Amino acid sequence: MTAAATGAEPVQKTPGTAGTRGAGKAPRRARKQGATAGLLVTVTKRLSALVLLMLATSFIVFSAMYLAPGSPESFLARGNSVTADTLQAIRDQYRLDDPFFERYLAWLGGIVTGDFGQSLQFRQPVGDLIASRVATTGFLVAYSFALILASGIVIGVVAAVKRGKVDSAAIIATTVAMGTPAFVMAIGLTSLFAVTLGWFPAFGAGEGLFGRIQHLTLPAVALALSSAALVARATRSSMLAELGKEYVETARVRGIPQRRIIWRHAFRNALVPVVTLAGLVVSGLLVTTTLVETAFGLNGMGSLLVQSVNAKDFPVTQAIVLIIVGVFALCNLLVDLIYPLVDPRVRGKVGA
Repeated sequence: MTAAATGAEPVQKTPGTAGTRGAGKAPRRARKQGATAGLLVTVTKRLSALVLLMLATSFIVFSAMYLAPGSPESFLARGNSVTADTLQAIRDQYRLDDPFFERYLAWLGGIVTGDFGQSLQFRQPVGDLIASRVATTGFLVAYSFALILASGIVIGVVAAVKRGKVDSAAIIATTVAMGTPAFVMAIGLTSLFAVTLGWFPAFGAGEGLFGRIQHLTLPAVALALSSAALVARATRSSMLAELGKEYVETARVRGIPQRRIIWRHAFRNALVPVVTLAGLVVSGLLVTTTLVETAFGLNGMGSLLVQSVNAKDFPVTQAIVLIIVGVFALCNLLVDLIYPLVDPRVRGKVGA
């Protein structure tokens, strides 16, 4: 039956009605493409800054080591009958008499190709020395970082939610932890859990996954304690700020369960300062490992750095310092990329 027969007006399609749904998707697609382009711009800028930072750091480190008192040939000739000819032979072998910028450019060119030079102390390639020790330090830092995030976030959230005695106890405990140096904590943990109770080994890195966990638990705790207290304080402050906002009270009035309010709403909004602090913590752990690895007799990059500085082993010291600076810069880049995932309000600012 036609529209004319029923007396009804034929339905007229207004222009653009059929494509309304497609038109709605277009702005969303454009926003997504804009966010992706902004992310690429951000990554490009950060990587360019990273290259410039590493270049400036390499020059500063190279200059500082050669301005330090003493000389590498004096160390290399130690224990031998030191004569002028002996010292000159060592300088010729390691090209120590070459002009400063010539030595720097040669060293920098080697780094670009993956050649960090020859260790003056161990008479081995620097890359091989670092590769043999990076697994111990990497496992220790990852273990410590996991302990820092797990304990710091849980203590901070519980202290913010459970006010009163729990909050006061958390404040006192974190204050003591932040004021205790890592090497003091290492001595205390070794005396109690390794010597007195015998629960954990006192020295060595162990073999296999279980062996590494067993041997590196005390070093990881000693390394993590101060940073975990710092993360707990930051989490507590950020959570208190979020729990006092209007949207939390509105959610309670609407009958949303307390656990959901805490973890799905307040905690997510409180994560931004915690993420920033976590990026700094990872970089700081690489420096603190020098004390902990020495205290526990671990054959890692930290103890290697201490030995190299004492021996004026320039190539090893320069390589490890460059690695630490590179990790620090990469952590900052990762923090910038994680921000939009944690806080959607940051997404529109990416690439700005």
